[in-house]
Amino acid sequence: MSTIDHAAAVAYRFPTDQPEGDGTLAWNATTMVVATVTAAGTTGTGWTYAPAAAASFIDEDLAGTLAGADAMDIPALFAALNRRVRNAGRPGVAGYAISALDVALWDLKARLLGVPLTHLFGRARRRVPVYGSGGFTTYDDSATTAQLEHWVHEQRIPRVKIKIGESSGSAPERDLRRVALARRVIGDQVELYVDANGGNTAKQAIRQAQCMREHGVTWFEEPVSSDDLHGLRLVRESVEADVAAGEYGCDLSYFTRMCQARSVDCLQIDATRCGGYTGWFAASAVAAGHNLPVSAHCAPNLHLPAAAATVNLRHIEWFHDHQRIEAGMFDGAADPTGGLAEARSDAPGHGLLFREQAAEPHRVS
Repeated sequence: MSTIDHAAAVAYRFPTDQPEGDGTLAWNATTMVVATVTAAGTTGTGWTYAPAAAASFIDEDLAGTLAGADAMDIPALFAALNRRVRNAGRPGVAGYAISALDVALWDLKARLLGVPLTHLFGRARRRVPVYGSGGFTTYDDSATTAQLEHWVHEQRIPRVKIKIGESSGSAPERDLRRVALARRVIGDQVELYVDANGGNTAKQAIRQAQCMREHGVTWFEEPVSSDDLHGLRLVRESVEADVAAGEYGCDLSYFTRMCQARSVDCLQIDATRCGGYTGWFAASAVAAGHNLPVSAHCAPNLHLPAAAATVNLRHIEWFHDHQRIEAGMFDGAADPTGGLAEARSDAPGHGLLFREQAAEPHRVS
């Protein structure tokens, strides 16, 4: 038995390299909460991108649930953590906290066993497709161009995504101009995705979809709010009608963050929010039951081991904001050159080592 001695968390706030924004939000810093769980002199590490309150929640409410338990019994620990947050509510801060701890627990278990997570999970593939993601609405044309050129022409990533829906859909002309710019920069052979982050109304999104035909957009993420099920259905039905009429040269996929087989073409999963790796595999199984592929949302290096073990995976979002932090704060971050990334198989756990000294100036709690 490998008894858990200690669990804790620390929050860090990292400034963005330039202002970032999407259809409904703007920010100039990103907070990462790092959780650690220790047993038998070995430490597992997990993290999430969440309010600093998630670190306090781990220390004050969840750490005691793990103390004294067997580190190998992750299903029992996951259930206990979820019972513990009954009155706090499962989504939000509590969900972020459980997710970070679950990742730390799986990393700890693999390290105790002396195996990489990819071996513990079992690989479905050695390398995982990625897409470059960023293109924030706050970027000017030169910043957008530089980022796209880096992904496509330097790293040879064959699929990219930019943000649209600027200022809650109030700048549609600029949205379309930026889509056109992106297509010119990346050329005709690279897949182009867009994400409105729920910034549009249904009719705005339908008009945008029609106007983007000529630019070959093949993924329109959250065209309206993910809470607007009626609006999502209207947008989907409109586009499907146009596809059936031959208006598009290829299928358009409208991705939401809900697993409703009649509403989505792919399930987007975020292990930093949905319960860590345990939540990831549960969600991917639900998707598989509906014959749906899954795509990893943000936190690319965290997702790599689980994504490599997922048969119905489409790709990972190589999100600029999080990748920048992970590459700077962890030894062992992956390289997406060629549009494929590989989880580490030469070190135990997820193979990433957190650079505490480098992160210390950014510590907020």
